[in-house]
Amino acid sequence: MVIREATPEDWPSIWAFLRRIVAVGETFTWPRDVSEKQARAMWCLEAPSRTVVAVAPDGTVLGSAKMNPNHMGPAAHIASASFMVAPEHAGRGVGRALGEYALDWARAEGYRAMQFNAVVETNSRAVALWRSLGFEVLGTLPEGFHHPEKGYVGLHIMHRRL
Repeated sequence: MVIREATPEDWPSIWAFLRRIVAVGETFTWPRDVSEKQARAMWCLEAPSRTVVAVAPDGTVLGSAKMNPNHMGPAAHIASASFMVAPEHAGRGVGRALGEYALDWARAEGYRAMQFNAVVETNSRAVALWRSLGFEVLGTLPEGFHHPEKGYVGLHIMHRRL
């Protein structure tokens, strides 16, 4: 697997799994019916932010990540990131590789920490992955996410110093 900067040609592959993940409504705080135009604008970021793809040797896009400052101005030294792995490629280390890439990117860009603002507490695979990469839960917004099957569940704010 190679992780590289996303190109406009990657968008159709990203959109194919992004729209499915968002429509299910279990892990992302985006509108479940997000349009392709809205999704592209929110996912494909310009510098100094970065959007990348994880690609298999045969060219298949396995997942994607976007990395950016968490806030502006005096708080711009904290990075954030979002990740999506094509469901058919889950459990194969794609998320971990993207997470490690994001941490390396943030360090290289001079960020002091990385913060995830909205990790759905019932997304146990993501929570376990981020914990294994050194993140801790700073707090949980009770009932901050309306899960389609589990009802209102918490949103973790996760943080790691770099």
